[in-house]
Amino acid sequence: MKNIADIRQEYTKSGLRESELPCDPLSLFSRWLQEAIDANVEEPTAVIVGTVSPEGRPSTRTVLLKGLHDGKFIFYTNYESRKGRQLAQNPYISLSFVWHELERQVHIEGTAAKVSPEESDEYFRKRPYKSRIGARISPQSQPIASRMQLIRAFVKEAARWLGKEVERPDNWGGYAVTPTRMEFWQGRPNRLHDRFLYTLKTGGKWEINRLSP
Repeated sequence: MKNIADIRQEYTKSGLRESELPCDPLSLFSRWLQEAIDANVEEPTAVIVGTVSPEGRPSTRTVLLKGLHDGKFIFYTNYESRKGRQLAQNPYISLSFVWHELERQVHIEGTAAKVSPEESDEYFRKRPYKSRIGARISPQSQPIASRMQLIRAFVKEAARWLGKEVERPDNWGGYAVTPTRMEFWQGRPNRLHDRFLYTLKTGGKWEINRLSP
């Protein structure tokens, strides 16, 4: 294997000027996300979600962003998964978007709360049929004996709902993340990257600071 300490990449594609920053970080995020989509970035909505266990140990996993409404980031999951159980005890959460093709990253911290059952129902109905079946049978984050166990459960559940509207299980739904800290990272030559931090202050105003790379 190649010595990973020798791996280098120069970042030259763009820059981020303080004079061009909007007052609202959600505006900048929306623009960057659209640019990632337009650039055909692989999995542009993939986001690394960080939560904390009751023992104070962090854990991360990747989900897909499914909405950006009223200044909140929306994703869906099994409420009984590891992240769901941790969020039930500690609502603090981090989100990280990494768009390698554009040499950009966005790191977000805030709090998560469940969306309404009606909002979860609405999104669940839009999911592909097989994805809805999968959500009903998967004991997410729990040990299972084999892949065959999943396949058998899937076939059995699919037969049960044949010709009927697949209902959302109670243990599956959305989270809305309200950001309080958002950092935008743009790669630059010589490791002199552009980093700008938005911090939410009392009254709803965002403070902007440039961070050293």
